[in-house]
Amino acid sequence: MLQNLSFMFDIKNWLIFLGLFFVNTAITSAQETLTLKDAIRTAVNNYGTIKAKSNYADASKATAVQAKRDYLPNFNLSAQQDYGTVNGQNGPLYGFGGLGVSSSGLALPDQNWNAAFGALYLTNINWDFFAFGRAKEKIKTAQAVATRDSKDWQQEIFQQEVKVAAAYLNLLAAQKLTQSYQKNLNRADTFRRVVVTRVKNGLNAGVDSAQANAEVSNARIALTRALDFEQSAANQLAQLMAVPVQEFTLDTVFISRLPSMLGDSAALNEHPLLQWYKSRIAVSEEQTKYYKTFNYPVFSLVGVLQTRGSGFDAAYNQDQHAYTTNYWDGVKPTRTNYLIGIGVTWNLAQPFRISQQVKSQKLVSKGLEAEYELANQQLQAQYQLSETRIQNSLTNYYEVPVQVKAASDAYLQKSVLYRNGLTNLVDVTQALYALVRAETDRDIAYNNVWQALLLKASATGDFNLFEKEL
Repeated sequence: MLQNLSFMFDIKNWLIFLGLFFVNTAITSAQETLTLKDAIRTAVNNYGTIKAKSNYADASKATAVQAKRDYLPNFNLSAQQDYGTVNGQNGPLYGFGGLGVSSSGLALPDQNWNAAFGALYLTNINWDFFAFGRAKEKIKTAQAVATRDSKDWQQEIFQQEVKVAAAYLNLLAAQKLTQSYQKNLNRADTFRRVVVTRVKNGLNAGVDSAQANAEVSNARIALTRALDFEQSAANQLAQLMAVPVQEFTLDTVFISRLPSMLGDSAALNEHPLLQWYKSRIAVSEEQTKYYKTFNYPVFSLVGVLQTRGSGFDAAYNQDQHAYTTNYWDGVKPTRTNYLIGIGVTWNLAQPFRISQQVKSQKLVSKGLEAEYELANQQLQAQYQLSETRIQNSLTNYYEVPVQVKAASDAYLQKSVLYRNGLTNLVDVTQALYALVRAETDRDIAYNNVWQALLLKASATGDFNLFEKEL
């Protein structure tokens, strides 16, 4: 009976173990690897600033279309039906703000309250058909603004791509450092057990045990710091991608090989940031041209077709009873007039006002050109720095394996000597520090080559220089 119970208990434990194994396998397989391309795509689609500048660019395009339609003539339709008196009076009248009543009738000696219906039907066309290129320059200015906002959107995408790539590489480096410090903790703990055993057996002094415990504690603190740095890097990447903070499983291609085209070059004048600065200068120059057109007159064409109806008869001049209060008789069209005209308007005081606005805009253009030159100088310096960093990171990359092998051999030698009582714990500890330093240098060396290439892509404005290596 006891044997059967023991057998059943073993089967139960085995089934639980299998269940946990498959659950763990499912969770591991469900956690997909986040590639850099996916991270960049997510950031471009989700990041708020990119969305905002995309909307600004679309708004500017709509404004450019509106500027073209503003050149079209105004076409107005109007209809009104009224009821009132038509007393007239000789004397001056000016309708301030359109508040004057335009009733027309006889200038009678006394007020009367004869009232009838009346109507006015109006079609009006007016068109500023020539203003020395004012409409054309307005359209060009609006198009330049649309181009500027589009360039701003494109350079924002480029900047976000670089930021996400840098954050991705930082997180990958942090994860590798965490693994190295975890290995260091395991190594220190294993060696601590050796030291404690030797101390218990009286082969070493008791102070070695205390020192070994201190080294384990130091390794644990270093691991905690590495984890803190990794969590901060993951938080930064999540923010740039506009996704919830989470643990990321990253692509390890950046620590398995080097980029192949490190020596490629690109023209800096095509940098998205410089293109944006150029578009700002273009907007300012177009605004200057637009302002200058206000120095000249405007030629206008006008056409009016007017139809009126009235309940007052033509004989109302002789007989003030010759009117009807019938609605349909009052609003029925009976008289039509048309008018076609051409005119010119020129405010001679305008050039004195516009001259300072034009001067101001020219100074703005000079300021924007100075900003462009500064940005160009900074990118040139960044490009030179990236070339230097590529060479230095490659030098370190090829030197690191030598350092790691030497440090590993030294640590192995010192630990074996200590186990055999031929050296002290201080020598082992120094060898351990050298090994940890070599391993962290190795983890960073791989990453630094890619970081240097990213810096070069950022300086040249060609993110494809970096992306084609993925």
